[in-house]
Amino acid sequence: MSCGVVLLTPDGRVLLAHATGTDHWDIPKGQGEPGEAPAVTALREMVEETGIAMGAERLKDLGRFLYRRDKDLHLFAARASTGELDLSSCTCTSLFPRRSDGVLIPEMDAYRWCRPDEVERYASRSLTRLFQTTLSLAELHQSL
Repeated sequence: MSCGVVLLTPDGRVLLAHATGTDHWDIPKGQGEPGEAPAVTALREMVEETGIAMGAERLKDLGRFLYRRDKDLHLFAARASTGELDLSSCTCTSLFPRRSDGVLIPEMDAYRWCRPDEVERYASRSLTRLFQTTLSLAELHQSL
């Protein structure tokens, strides 16, 4: 299971981060450490993948979702604060070895605010399907 944060702007755009070395953009998410609560995992992954730190009191627990055959997601939602809207200061501290030479590179290398109707253009099929069939970004925007 991966845990992540669906971060929305005041006008309903969602934060997507570009997965280095791929064509896909994703929400900040990842697997928990042993014994780590889902909210703690989601907040840690947000910091590691974007540099955005927020308190747990800002999170709305959305629950667990079927994502892929081999992975479920436990998601939380939050509204971006004014200071979080400028993505130019985002940075990823989570590193992994590049396949070609083993050099450590960031897991995420770019960030964008994406309108719900643009998600399909950028995100993986699994994330697009989740937002189109199970977790409506428009409805989530209204509920935050």
